[in-house]
Order: sequence, then structure tokens, then C-alpha cells
Amino acid sequence: MAIIVNLDVVMAKRKKGLTELAGEVDITLANLSVLKNNKAKAVRFSTLESICRALDCQPGDILEYVPDEEA
Repeated sequence: MAIIVNLDVVMAKRKKGLTELAGEVDITLANLSVLKNNKAKAVRFSTLESICRALDCQPGDILEYVPDEEA
């Protein structure tokens, strides 16, 4: 996977739990968990915006591009 989600790292830096963030962002705990565990296939910009607002961060703090290694 080329896009890595570092939501757990940003949450830890901000000392914010999954339940607290889910409430602030108005997203289900299950969907936020999928995103946090790097299992999501997509994320809405509105959701990303809400997460960035709640964590006082930039999208680049949460999403990271890592090139796939060539075989």
C-alpha cells in the first residue's frame, strides 16, 4: 500500500482517544477504527477536514505516501 495512515501517531501526540475523537468528528467508532488501523480504502475530504480540526493538524500529518518497493 502506498498511502499510510498515521492517525494513531497523531492521536497519541495529542493524547486523544478513539472514542473522544469519534465524538468530535461525528464518525462511528468502527469507521474511525478502520481508518486508524490503515484498513480504509478511501476517506472523504469532509471527514479528513474534521479530523484535522479536532487534532489541530494538517492532512500531511495523517496521510503519508510511501512508494511501493519494486520486486
